[in-house]
Amino acid sequence: MGYQRFVALGDSCAEGLHDPYPGTDVYRGWADLAAATLAQHEPAFRYANLAVRGRRLDQIIVEQIPAALDLKPDLVALFGGANDVMTRTYRAEVVAKRVDAAIRMLTRAAPTVVVFTLSDVSGRVPGLLRIRHRLEALNEAIHASAAKHGAEVVDLWGEEAVHDLRYFGPDRLHLSEYGHRRLAAHLLTTLGVDYDPAWLEPLPGDPVRPGLRAHAGWVWREVLPVVVTRTRNWFTGRSPGDGFAPKRPDLLPVIADELASWKTIPGSA
Repeated sequence: MGYQRFVALGDSCAEGLHDPYPGTDVYRGWADLAAATLAQHEPAFRYANLAVRGRRLDQIIVEQIPAALDLKPDLVALFGGANDVMTRTYRAEVVAKRVDAAIRMLTRAAPTVVVFTLSDVSGRVPGLLRIRHRLEALNEAIHASAAKHGAEVVDLWGEEAVHDLRYFGPDRLHLSEYGHRRLAAHLLTTLGVDYDPAWLEPLPGDPVRPGLRAHAGWVWREVLPVVVTRTRNWFTGRSPGDGFAPKRPDLLPVIADELASWKTIPGSA
């Protein structure tokens, strides 16, 4: 099936954090990579990305889904929920209702909707083991709502790359370029669309296994600033994505120059 109007929704992962275009500070990510591939199969293809970092599902429902439906997409990909499970006010039943509302709204308007479960980062990132049950509850809600409303699911819970830090950025949560390529490949596999097989090839060498010094450096550089920011936001009522706008709010064609840059991978230039 050829898709002509693709809209990506969600949080920082859908925005493409930690996968910048070469030589720029503009983020690429799995959605851009998938869009570039889909454009090769359909001359009339158009793509929009409404994702904004830090957004929870309730914010996505209010801010992004109405805008997406106005674009009349024939393909929607939603990646969200991570910020919901990380909040201090987390309640499983509330998150499940948000999941169901988002998927229901999208499937009623778009013929093909793809959603993603989250991978199990709890054992890889020190201090996050306590949220494993939250991740499991979120994924169960995603599977249940997708089955009820007819959405496709990219199931990342058993993703092998989660145990190799090379697939993640310096914060060990957001995907690196390698991770975004794998996620794009998983999405395209679900859609039955051919893609560059190199995207799923394992990285050479052994997985990165940081020692105590590396863990300490990660806590100092990545964790403490986030804790300070989240605490400040809690007291001021701000959200992490406040002040940011979607990088691609309109359905636009994928031009040749963009396609070339999207296919750039380390060592290929």
